[in-house]
Amino acid sequence: MSNFLKLVGAQLRTVRKARGLTQEELAEKTGKIGVGKSRISDIERGEANITLETLEMLMNALEIHPNELFNFQRLATKTDFEEKSYMLDLHLSILRDRDLDEVKYVMSTTKDFLDTVDAKMKK
Repeated sequence: MSNFLKLVGAQLRTVRKARGLTQEELAEKTGKIGVGKSRISDIERGEANITLETLEMLMNALEIHPNELFNFQRLATKTDFEEKSYMLDLHLSILRDRDLDEVKYVMSTTKDFLDTVDAKMKK
């Protein structure tokens, strides 16, 4: 299969393990008409071409957003994953009560900061 399927499968496995789930437990979380354990195994090995519907079921069961799944910079440990998720949730809760203009300002400032960091890293 393609490298992309392998990357997505590896990312799903990383998130599943960071959540402390077995393939069987993940299969159960996908529901009655969900994804079976052997199918999850095939997907994680990059040996199955999956539909967007299947991918959505898995992301819902893992409680992740597409941007988390397709960020292929893996986190080193379960603790790193949990801490980053916590910090992002905290950030979201802080911004949720702010005016739209303030949220846009924070986003712009954050992007500028990260662009500066990325530029320094390239040097």
